[in-house]
Amino acid sequence: MAKEIERKFLVLSDDWRPLATSSTPMRQAYIASMDDRSVRVRTRNGTSAMLTIKIGQNLRVRDEFEYPVPLADAQELMTLAIGRVIEKTRHTVEHGGFIWEVDVFEGVYEGLIIAEVEMRSETDDPALPAWLGAEITGDRRYSNQSLAIEPSPTEFKHGLSH
Repeated sequence: MAKEIERKFLVLSDDWRPLATSSTPMRQAYIASMDDRSVRVRTRNGTSAMLTIKIGQNLRVRDEFEYPVPLADAQELMTLAIGRVIEKTRHTVEHGGFIWEVDVFEGVYEGLIIAEVEMRSETDDPALPAWLGAEITGDRRYSNQSLAIEPSPTEFKHGLSH
C-alpha cells in the first residue's frame, strides 16, 4: 500500500523561481469526493494522465494509489468533474535533500502559490526554505480537493491568502 506523507506551506516570495529544475502544466478534477477519500484525474503537459485514489482523514499521511489512464479518458472524465477543474503549473525545487513541489495556480485561484514536500517517513524533518510562509498542512481549505469542490473563497482569488 502506498502512503503519501507531506507537509504544505504558503509561499511568501519568488526566491524559489531561479532554483526550479522543472515546470509542468497540470489540469486536475475530482470525480468522487468524500470527507475521507477522493478520486482525482490529472493531466500533465497535455500529454499524459493519471487516476489517483486517496483515502484517509489525516491530510499529512494518507493512502494513495495512482494509475496511468489514456489521455482521452482523462479529458472525458474532466467533463464529468465535481466542481471546477484546477489549473496550475508545478515547479520542482531541491532544498536540503528534499524535492519541493511549488504549485502556481491559475484561473479562479490565480495568485495562490503552495509548496509541498513529500517525506519518506513521518519522522523526517526537512529544512524549510526561507521563501516559505505559514504551514497549511491539515488546513482543508488549501487541499486541492477543497479548491476544486468548495465555493472559491474571495481571499484566494488574488493571492491575498499570503
